[in-house]
Amino acid sequence: MRRMSRTALGIVAATAATLVASAVPAAAINSYNATPAPERTEVGALVVTWDDDENPATPDRVDWVCSGTMVDANTFLTAAHCTAPFTWPPNVRFYVSLDQDVQGALDAAAAAHPGDPTAIARAVGVEGVAHTESGYPGPASNPHDIAVVEVPAAAMAARWSFTPATLPTAGLLDRLGPQALNGTAFVVVGYGTEEAQRGPGGHVHPGGGVRMKAPEGFNALNKAWVRLSMHEQQGNGGACYGDSGGPNFAVLGGKLVLVATTITGDVPCYATNVTYRTDTPTARAFLTQFVALP
Repeated sequence: MRRMSRTALGIVAATAATLVASAVPAAAINSYNATPAPERTEVGALVVTWDDDENPATPDRVDWVCSGTMVDANTFLTAAHCTAPFTWPPNVRFYVSLDQDVQGALDAAAAAHPGDPTAIARAVGVEGVAHTESGYPGPASNPHDIAVVEVPAAAMAARWSFTPATLPTAGLLDRLGPQALNGTAFVVVGYGTEEAQRGPGGHVHPGGGVRMKAPEGFNALNKAWVRLSMHEQQGNGGACYGDSGGPNFAVLGGKLVLVATTITGDVPCYATNVTYRTDTPTARAFLTQFVALP
């Protein structure tokens, strides 16, 4: 089956197959077994302004495109395919929002600042500087699909109260192994759309823009990936388009540990969330430039 990145809402150029989603606030992640996540205040949305006409002097587009997580006071962890320079025009600007309903906030800001994407973005988020892993895009076995956006800590603290997510120790998932991981609870959080629904023109993915969470189950462990089950009949939910870069937490000792970020999965968002591990040497070598690691 063809694989697609879980980025949504119009990333400009050729990241691996993206999908434009509805901008109507609704249940996201997957609608089955999903619930709102107002308590996950460390999880946010990546808001972007960019130009898509013949006048690059000013941006003319603004939208949220991915999910992510604050891993310290000024570092927002997301996916490289959300920030890679070759996927965006030169004047792209990145903002981080920790609002529960970022789509609602964008709609309100658009009404208050019609025709001014920069003012809209500033109303909903804090501007930052993106750093994309230099090895991206790597091979399928390890695509180096990890990035951060550094934001001013004072500006973030002035707008939102959050406790940064806990990152794993080196090789944590390897030490646990498949047997222990089979009994581990996982939770995915993000702003993405719902699973595929049949519409007049074919399958559509409604919703998106609201922070949601859903349980997942362990499926498989690879060198760079942990694959998580989203099957409804097993009591799970899962990620979909727009959840790229968002966290997948393992519940270990009663605490949430951010062991992977959402990257890809099956096209209709029914079965498997393919997530990039944060405990590997590659991920840790990148992250240690920006955040103190356990």
